[in-house]
Amino acid sequence: MSEIEKSEDWTFWKNFIKKHRNSFIIAIIAGICCIIGLILILLWVIEANPFVDPRTGRLGNWTLNYVVGTIILLIIWDLLFVGVPAALFFGIGGYLWWRRLPEEEKQEIKERDKKEKSRKAQKYGGGGGGFGIFMFIAYCIYIAVDGNYNTPLMNKPYTYWLYSYMLTFMWIIIVFGIPAAIILIIVYFKVWRKK
Repeated sequence: MSEIEKSEDWTFWKNFIKKHRNSFIIAIIAGICCIIGLILILLWVIEANPFVDPRTGRLGNWTLNYVVGTIILLIIWDLLFVGVPAALFFGIGGYLWWRRLPEEEKQEIKERDKKEKSRKAQKYGGGGGGFGIFMFIAYCIYIAVDGNYNTPLMNKPYTYWLYSYMLTFMWIIIVFGIPAAIILIIVYFKVWRKK
């Protein structure tokens, strides 16, 4: 993106925000309320955690089972108390705000959005970031198969947990990497080499 395009974008959004100042102020206040709600729910789940007593429990007493249970509790309560109300508020509010916009502003936003999407696709090429979640699930499965899913963290040396993570990664490479390599070799000799 050239400097001219950046300055045009900056002036466009600056003027757009000035025109719709009240809507943006309401959206910012709602976003701040969502962040505060997420933090309060985090503190509430930590204090009322059914797995470990926060006054006597130490991090070393936690097991992988407690970690997974706490994460699931956080996701459920955050979705229930923050996610669903925020989605309703921003969805309905955004729809009503969009209906009130003049047609020329809608068209200009749509054109800028198309340019931005094509620019991002060229720059990044798409793709997701699900490998971290996949790796954590595989790690939990590996620890469960090893028989230490309910073992307190302090009962094993930290090297056990680290080496288990590395072994999990190795098994992912073996289980998914070897078949992928075989398929790529077959495709290379059957399709790509003929071209």
